[in-house]
Amino acid sequence: MTARLHAYRGADGNRLAASVFEGAGHTGGAGRAVLLLHGGGQTRHAFDGPARRLAQAGFTGITVDQRGHGDSEWSAQGDYAFSDYGRDVVAVARAVSAETGLPPVAAGASMGGIASLLATGTDPAALAGLILIDVTPRLDPAGVDKVQGFMRAHAVAGFADIEEAAEAIAAYLPHRPRPRSLSGLRKNLRHDPDGRWRWHWDPRFLDGPRPVSAGSVEVERALLDAAARLAGPALLVRGAQSELVSTAHADEFLALAPHAEFVDIADARHMVAGDRNDVFGDAIVDFMKRHFGSKAA
Repeated sequence: MTARLHAYRGADGNRLAASVFEGAGHTGGAGRAVLLLHGGGQTRHAFDGPARRLAQAGFTGITVDQRGHGDSEWSAQGDYAFSDYGRDVVAVARAVSAETGLPPVAAGASMGGIASLLATGTDPAALAGLILIDVTPRLDPAGVDKVQGFMRAHAVAGFADIEEAAEAIAAYLPHRPRPRSLSGLRKNLRHDPDGRWRWHWDPRFLDGPRPVSAGSVEVERALLDAAARLAGPALLVRGAQSELVSTAHADEFLALAPHAEFVDIADARHMVAGDRNDVFGDAIVDFMKRHFGSKAA
């Protein structure tokens, strides 16, 4: 299945690169769209597999490079706070609604999930449903520090070659089998004029004038409030060995949104889709079929 390249505009007019995987809808044409939103430091290609699965099931999977990541524009002002990502989700969701006649479902991992939950709080009608992938309103601070520490370790100096980047990832994720090919990793790196390979995101995302951590206390309050007001179909997918989302965090979210469904994926850590892509794909396709099994649903 070949994806169609597309571009959306974020809340500040920023260009957001996307890949559209279109399936045959159950009532003719492409089915309900799912915005697949990657975590911080990743690119849209992290969700190529799930997007194909959704398309094969009759839905439309749209993977999006969030601002400052992948092939999307970097923010000239360095605006990378969670609220900025949330505003972009609303803008893209509204554009998809205009194109398809139906509001999409958002499936967001980590940062993408936070942005999607914030979007439901600011514009409840923008999304028809929500899938949170190993993220809840509250996260383990030590786990967050570990993830960001890995990202910062190579953000400036980068790597001499792709193999060096692969070694760094293997040391960080020793539980995950090494891929036979490094072609997928190449999509998460950029080859700079100095010959070094660096992660494909703007370093100001973490350490700029308005980094992703800006206003963290206010963001947590906004997320808790948004979770308490969730009305549409919702699913929390947690990695059973997550470094960021404990069972207590999951329980708190499910108490705030008692109608939400919950899937705990064994042998998966924070990067659920990468650790157990098959089980993760089954979970979101099943959710979509039950709640949005026809184009008009």
